[in-house]
Amino acid sequence: MARSFQRPKIVFVGAGQIGGNLALMAGQEQLGDVVLVDIPDLEGMAKGKALDIAQMSSTQNFDTKYVGTSNWEDTRGADVVVVTAGKPRKPGMSRDELLDVNVKIMSDVAANVKKYCPDSFLIVVSNPLDAMVYAAYKITGFPQNRVIGMAGVLDSSRFRYFVAEKLGVSVEDVTAFVLGGHGDDMVPVVQYCAVGGIPLTQIMKKPDIDAVVDRTRKAGTEIVALLKTGSAFYSPAASSIVMAESFLRDKKRVVAAAVWLTGQYGLKDIFLGVPTIIGKGGIEKILEVELSKEDKEALHKSAGRVKELIDEVNKRL
Repeated sequence: MARSFQRPKIVFVGAGQIGGNLALMAGQEQLGDVVLVDIPDLEGMAKGKALDIAQMSSTQNFDTKYVGTSNWEDTRGADVVVVTAGKPRKPGMSRDELLDVNVKIMSDVAANVKKYCPDSFLIVVSNPLDAMVYAAYKITGFPQNRVIGMAGVLDSSRFRYFVAEKLGVSVEDVTAFVLGGHGDDMVPVVQYCAVGGIPLTQIMKKPDIDAVVDRTRKAGTEIVALLKTGSAFYSPAASSIVMAESFLRDKKRVVAAAVWLTGQYGLKDIFLGVPTIIGKGGIEKILEVELSKEDKEALHKSAGRVKELIDEVNKRL
């Protein structure tokens, strides 16, 4: 008798630019069947994008079932939920300015995730990231290993790209990670950035390094200013797929991501970007690395800003 096989089920909450690209990338990577869910007023967008992607699957040679919906019943049994729902940034706005409206959206989304997807691995992309993942954690009541924020993967990817661009080398040969909150006070850790195994400090002058670090911190704002109608979507989607794939395929990827700290790096009761291992158990380990005095101080400064946002979230929950 043939053994039955059921593909993983992946739910993307929000059918906007990030959600649509997530749905596409999940199919191309054949991670599992996809449910794209949005509010009733945007159900047509969710259905339209799901159908459009499904109709291209034969040209891309992937077998993925797509559902576009506004009915949370369609999300039952999800293995992974990625939340992108929320108002995007516009030019001149900080991520923090989105707090009021996006807390309300997250409150509704998280309550539905708790009800319909109680065993899922929850990845939060919505801004302000560190505050939104905290809200999702508090509302769902999920265990710490099953709630995570995406931004560290994205910020590290941007850091790697800017280093590669400056040096004229392949991004594949650049390793780096960015810690802290997903904001202007994030911490690109120069001492652990290397190119082909060579420390960055040996092949790039300090003024150039400082410029790359500064551009990394402002990378999202740079894109918002260019787009004028919203914020980045390709790179956040790709970063989220890295995390979902590591969970679904038990890849044990080491990535920087916002996780609940319980004393690591001298910080606790906060979601903050640090190196983690993601596998079938969700967040399987938080890696503590030695930081320079300067980077440690910068990390705690970033954490202080995140705590302020968490305090504001608590007032609204």
